Amino acid sequence: MYLVCGEALFDFFSADQAEGPLNQVAFQAIAGGSPFNVALGLRRLGVNSALLAGLSSDYLGQRLRRVLESEGVDTRYLQEFAAPTTLAMVAVGADGSPHYSFRGEGCADRQLLVEHLPLLDEQVRGLHIGSFSLVVQPIADTLLALVRREQGRRLISLDPNVRLNPQPDIQLWRQRIGELVGYADLIKVSDEDLSLLYPGQDVQGLVQGWLQQRCQLVFLTRGSQGATVFSRRHGSWSVPAQAVKVADTVGAGDTFQAALLTWLAEQGMDSPAGLERLSREQIDAQLRFAVGAAALTCSRTGPDLPYRHQL
Repeated sequence: MYLVCGEALFDFFSADQAEGPLNQVAFQAIAGGSPFNVALGLRRLGVNSALLAGLSSDYLGQRLRRVLESEGVDTRYLQEFAAPTTLAMVAVGADGSPHYSFRGEGCADRQLLVEHLPLLDEQVRGLHIGSFSLVVQPIADTLLALVRREQGRRLISLDPNVRLNPQPDIQLWRQRIGELVGYADLIKVSDEDLSLLYPGQDVQGLVQGWLQQRCQLVFLTRGSQGATVFSRRHGSWSVPAQAVKVADTVGAGDTFQAALLTWLAEQGMDSPAGLERLSREQIDAQLRFAVGAAALTCSRTGPDLPYRHQL
C-alpha cells in the first residue's frame, strides 16, 4: 500500500455562459488536489492506497471522504478539522493547461500536525508527497518530519507540483524542495516546475545533483513534448507524448505519478532496493506506461484518472 500525503480539495471549473446573465456564473466542482488525485489514481490502477490528509467537517469535506471511500482508498489516516475545505478556482487555457486560484488560508488540509502522524507497519510500501502541502504550514513541517522518519525504510516519491497562488514565495519553495530532495528515492517534476524553481539553470546539471543523493530516478514531464527519465545507473533518454485530442491537462501529472508507482508495484520493485535493480529496459517500460496513462487523462475533462483495464 502507498500512503499519499497532502491536500484534498474541490476544483471549481467555470462553465461557459456566453449567452447567460452577466450576474450569474455557473461552476462545475470536482474533487481534487494533487495528493488526493494520486491516491485515487493508484487505486483505480489496482494498487492499494491511503490518504494522510486533513479533511473538513463541512459538507465538502465529508463529500471528499465519501469519494475516497467509494473508490476504495483507505481513509484510516484522515484527520477531521472544524475548518473550511480548500477551493481551487480553475481556468483552462486554449492549450488545455489549467490556471489555478486557491481559497485555502486556514483550511482543513493545512492543519495536520506532527502529533497526527501515524506509526506505519510493513503494509505501507511507500510514501508520496507533493504540491503546496510541502510549503504551507503547519502541514509542511509535518510532512518534512514524516519523510525524515521514514527515509530508507520505504520508498519515498516526491512531486514538487509548484503552485504559487497558495504560497507565492518561490525562495521558500526552493528551500523546502532542496531539503526534501535529500529524502526522496524517486522524483517526478515538470518542465514548468523547473522553470519556476530554477529559471535558466541547466537541467542536466541540476538533476545530476539530485541523483548524487538518495534519488535513483528522476522523471521530467514536458507536456506535448513527451517525458525524459534520468537514471543514476543508466543515463537519460526521452520518449514522445502520445497523440490525443486534448480536452485539458488537469490531472495529467498526477496520473503520470500514479502510473510510475503502479508499474513499480506490479513488478515488485516498489522499494529503494528495487529501484537500484531496475534495468534500462524496465525503466523505459515504466516511463512509457506513465506517458500512456497521462495521455488518456488529457483526453478527458478534469482530473478523471484512468482505470487499469483502460490502459
